[in-house]
Amino acid sequence: MFDLNGRSALVTGAGQGMGLGIVKALANAGAKVYVNDIITERAETAAAEIDNAHALPGDITNPNIRKSMMSEIGHLDILCNNAGVPSGMQHSFKQVPDLSDQHYQEQMDLNFHAVRGLCALCLPGMKARGHGRILIISSEAHRLGVAHGLTHYAAAKAASTGYMRALAAETGRSGITVNALSLGAMNNFEGSERAGQMTLIGRAGTPDDVGAAALYLCSDEASWMTGQTISLNGGASTA
Repeated sequence: MFDLNGRSALVTGAGQGMGLGIVKALANAGAKVYVNDIITERAETAAAEIDNAHALPGDITNPNIRKSMMSEIGHLDILCNNAGVPSGMQHSFKQVPDLSDQHYQEQMDLNFHAVRGLCALCLPGMKARGHGRILIISSEAHRLGVAHGLTHYAAAKAASTGYMRALAAETGRSGITVNALSLGAMNNFEGSERAGQMTLIGRAGTPDDVGAAALYLCSDEASWMTGQTISLNGGASTA
């Protein structure tokens, strides 16, 4: 099961953390994986350590760079939209009165416009081949609501998951699935250990957890799973 030999994948924001976990899972399953990161050194270092991985650095909020990247890749079977934290975001956790239009625009550029731009570029080839997997890495911040100064982030994530559902409806008869993973407390931020203890599992999530879930959604075995937002949160909330 979960054999991705002969498949090609692009994972954005994949030089570290959860994105790198996805790269490792897809590459270990046989896929040729392109590692995108806005920091060139990070993309190259990550790709050098993984068989079947190739660095493809670039700022995906730039439409010209998106086109250049897709032109370099050519054939793409799997698109994992993981990049979601603009540079300096850790300094922009602010309550609504203190958030500027620029704060919201930065989030929309990365978490929505980059996503829909890459999807639009890869869809023609996927439709022509009758196969494709598109995955959006979202956040429970958009679904549950948290009082941590993240309204701009949550709004942009909500936009991308709404887009996901509509895109799934457009592409379902073409052999293309479109889903989202909504992540809870992960081990990539200060205070994650404390937050993880509040889950039913009793720990924060890891890159390996995300990689395993992404591998399923990007596999042929997930051909009947589309249009879904799947919470990956250790049981912090249940449904």
